[in-house]
Amino acid sequence: MQKEITIIGAGLVGSLLSIYLSKQGYKVKIFERRPDMRKMSMSAGRSINLALSDRGINALEEVGLMEDIRKIAIPMHGRQLHHIDGTSGYQAYGKEGQFINSVSRGELNRTLMNLAEKHQVEIFFNERCDHIDWKKNEIHFTNTSTNQTHITKQELIFGSDGAFSAARLSHQLQHDRFQYQQYYIDFGYKELTIPAGKEQSFQMEKNALHIWPRGNYMLIALPNIDGSFTCTLFFPFEGDPSFNSLDTPEKTRDFFNKTFTNASIMMPDLEKEFFNNATSSLVTVKCFPWIRDDKFALIGDAAHAIVPFFGQGMNCGFEDCSVLNNLITKHQHNWNLILNEYQTLRKPDGDAIATLALNNFVEMRDKVADPVFLLQKKIEANFSNKYPDKWTPAYSLVTFSPDVRYSEALSRGNAQQSIMNEVMRMENISTLWNSDTVEEFMLSKINDLES
Repeated sequence: MQKEITIIGAGLVGSLLSIYLSKQGYKVKIFERRPDMRKMSMSAGRSINLALSDRGINALEEVGLMEDIRKIAIPMHGRQLHHIDGTSGYQAYGKEGQFINSVSRGELNRTLMNLAEKHQVEIFFNERCDHIDWKKNEIHFTNTSTNQTHITKQELIFGSDGAFSAARLSHQLQHDRFQYQQYYIDFGYKELTIPAGKEQSFQMEKNALHIWPRGNYMLIALPNIDGSFTCTLFFPFEGDPSFNSLDTPEKTRDFFNKTFTNASIMMPDLEKEFFNNATSSLVTVKCFPWIRDDKFALIGDAAHAIVPFFGQGMNCGFEDCSVLNNLITKHQHNWNLILNEYQTLRKPDGDAIATLALNNFVEMRDKVADPVFLLQKKIEANFSNKYPDKWTPAYSLVTFSPDVRYSEALSRGNAQQSIMNEVMRMENISTLWNSDTVEEFMLSKINDLES
């Protein structure tokens, strides 16, 4: 007889996981703390566009959903850089034909919930997880609408309730050797909007992720299917400038006029949004163990919350689901074997993408406008085109190489960066960058690594 499964959290990962489990023959219930988002409008400043790439696409294709998602996604083939002097530049993400997709978190979540219910998954809303009794295998909930408490007993529980997971807390407090680390960066984020132009036209290049890199902070913008752009300001909490220092509408508009000039022109509601929309923090969470016998597992952000600068939070969570699904088949529903191998495989990858995401923040806000960094990227791209079997840029390893684990992408990326550090120290590299000398040096270094 198949186990009955409870999932705590009906976000992106919990909803997708329920579909996988239902297709495997399990009876699945999801308990979600928030109201049903399909019956509500998204609150201002909480829409959050996501960058869907190959790892997430593979998972959606496995459950037959990707064709529906393509209807609400916009391909982004590269970064459009907006420099402070008014000039702009473009950096392709990968090789020709490679792109990431801008997709609305809300639209994607609603679509996943609908598909889950079509697969006989039951979703219960306004249900707050208070604690889990591991001896009795009972979950205690409070309905936030009625304030009534109730208990559900399940054989297998998944905690997919995000970075501040209540399921993880219950697991942690009743585990004598639970390891937990959370790390906040000194930057927060606030969502803003560039509305559509006349007749829902796009006021900037539609098929690009727009970045205003400014050294210690940045503004980004992702396109929406209605012609608007969702902007996110990644900005220090304190100092000058910071969220603290921009304390009046006049200061805010003046700062944007000087710092993000072309964006400011297109943001008629800047002052209203800046002071009405939430300022949110950015946290990285690492923990261990993720599992408890054959009864419980953390998944998605509950296991490995990361900052958004590699666009991999959702993709990593979706890949968790795909890996778990393959292990169900491999181990023929033996959940002791399934959960142990799931944790063994995914814990190193969760740690690796957390490191990669933090590193990419520095690249996006600062290095993308640095001539030395741009020269390095040009050398790497040139070499990779000639020797694709020997060199894949770190971004492509993460974003366009779903057969490469995150942990492998990190180690390969580090090894390649050490080679590039030597290359960039070569005399007259700015003129020799496309020479046989540089090519032969890189080949010799790679051959040394391979041997």
